[in-house]
Amino acid sequence: METEGLREFYGAHQPRLVGVISLLTGSRAEAEDIVQEAFVRLVPRWEKVSRYDAPEAWVRLVALRLAANRHRDGNRFTQLFHRLPAENVPDPADRYTGDLEQALAGLPMPTRQVVVLHYVCDLSVAQVADTLGIAEGTVKSRLSRARDALSDSLLLRSDDHA
Repeated sequence: METEGLREFYGAHQPRLVGVISLLTGSRAEAEDIVQEAFVRLVPRWEKVSRYDAPEAWVRLVALRLAANRHRDGNRFTQLFHRLPAENVPDPADRYTGDLEQALAGLPMPTRQVVVLHYVCDLSVAQVADTLGIAEGTVKSRLSRARDALSDSLLLRSDDHA
């Protein structure tokens, strides 16, 4: 198995993927774990994936799915402990830093994925739709709702600080 190319690929793409996934999760540490897991899943498939036109798209998609799964599993965990007294439940906002990260955290995961892929990864609407396996109209709709929500959220935050 040719590992030198894999090492170079990892070095070239890991930092950006961590940045992208941290916008989805709101936690750099969680993003690092997710991206690491995506690269672990790449290792046995490297010979095949390395011949793709855009192998980083494969790793990004795996990382997006892992982030969505963790988010879904985290919501289940939170629901299990919903009956705990409020002082024992950590505030989810404590995980986030900065207005943009907080605003993104307020979006549902599917909407967050579309926003990050389109605006951070600079994918077209068609590429986002293809990556996530959804219709272009769904991407456009989620982007529109996200722009409204982010605009309102960021505007309110900036007004609070004025």
